[in-house]
Amino acid sequence: MPVESDDELREILQAETIAVVGCSSTPGKAAHDIPKYLADHGYEVIPVNPYADEILGKPAYDSLDDVAEDIDLVDVFRPGDEAPGIVERAIARDDVTTVWLQLDITSDEAAEMAEDAGLRFVQDKCMKVEHRRLLG
Repeated sequence: MPVESDDELREILQAETIAVVGCSSTPGKAAHDIPKYLADHGYEVIPVNPYADEILGKPAYDSLDDVAEDIDLVDVFRPGDEAPGIVERAIARDDVTTVWLQLDITSDEAAEMAEDAGLRFVQDKCMKVEHRRLLG
């Protein structure tokens, strides 16, 4: 079951390093503004976007496989049908504890994969909204 309780969400939001899959270099897009908000609130944000060299002043990686740093949480700004593949890459890393699909993104298959691997899974919620609501 995807995480729903405020207590669990508060705990998840204690993550330090967040890889943002689908991070955008375009200000005004949610996939840019939300990671910027997270970075501005103390999170280490690692952009993952194969079409960008740098986002938010940080190098952008082509995929989760290319990120050398440890990752606590993977925040996903990609369509739901891409989520199972992203979860598969997160599981392969051994350091990721949570996969978070942003607002309006869902995947029952990805949820099941994450749960089977012992990862926490959040879907159809905005990290910025939940951060403001629970920790702001």
